[in-house]
Amino acid sequence: MTSTGIAPAPVFDPAAAYPEAGVLRSAAEAGDWPTVSGFFTRFTEPDEHSFGIGTTMSVPAAEPMLRAAVEREPRSERARVLLAAQFIQRGWTIRGSGRATGVSREQFAGMHEHLRRAEQLLIDVTAREPANAAAWWLRLTTARGLELGQSEARRRYDRLTVHHPGFLAAQRNLLQQLCPKWGGSWEAAHAFVRECTTAARPGDPQGVLVPELHLERWLELKADAGGDYLRQPGVREEITAAASASVLHPAYRSRFGRVAAHSTFAMAFSLIGDLPRAAVHFRALGGRAGEAPWHYLPDPVAAHARHRDRALAKG
Repeated sequence: MTSTGIAPAPVFDPAAAYPEAGVLRSAAEAGDWPTVSGFFTRFTEPDEHSFGIGTTMSVPAAEPMLRAAVEREPRSERARVLLAAQFIQRGWTIRGSGRATGVSREQFAGMHEHLRRAEQLLIDVTAREPANAAAWWLRLTTARGLELGQSEARRRYDRLTVHHPGFLAAQRNLLQQLCPKWGGSWEAAHAFVRECTTAARPGDPQGVLVPELHLERWLELKADAGGDYLRQPGVREEITAAASASVLHPAYRSRFGRVAAHSTFAMAFSLIGDLPRAAVHFRALGGRAGEAPWHYLPDPVAAHARHRDRALAKG
């Protein structure tokens, strides 16, 4: 609370929680390739790399730097992966975030052009480095955007998990592919989440896949039907157990995933109406928030603040 008794607006900037993101973003904006490249040498886990790539993807001005790096260092897999990520970001921006029925033929053409450019870079990377987790993770995105189908997406995921089982960002990516909006089914999506959470150890971050899946079903149903779905006792119990086994577990460790996880659980419990449990996650966030899944609501900042204030007042 401020001195006026009004809680400040939530901060969605990742740099508020992770100063490293601000440093990397500034270097990308400045076109400082040595700093950007050196930054990734500090990361050891695939999910750390995916966080760094996501940060760089958010900087359109980084593309000339990355093109130049690829030209200077044609065998630099890092530069090629980051440039591919830029192409993917541009392609998805052209498409927009709406359902396929609202996307024009011209938008699809522009998106596919950029995704094909990314795919060519990534094919070369995975041929040279079959264990390159970031490249396979991004190839799950290109597979979805290019509509290559469920089997091809699963093939890519399986190639990745040979070397990097438990890569949460890749699991989240494939979960999107398995949802009906991308040609999958709820049966397949639920089975995949069970597969991931069953293989996880106590304190592993995979529990966040549970509310993500249920929020996808809520989104598909919309309005009152979505709320009724989330308020089913079995759904609430699954989400509660997932939180206890992951982000609320004493063994939880995730260098860059804590804000995203708490944000997802906070939104799920808020929509369920379980204010005490929502309050636990809002308190853990400490005024910060992840863009997803709040971007599913109109005016995410206002929606987050409204649900947070209600939960903290009641819970």
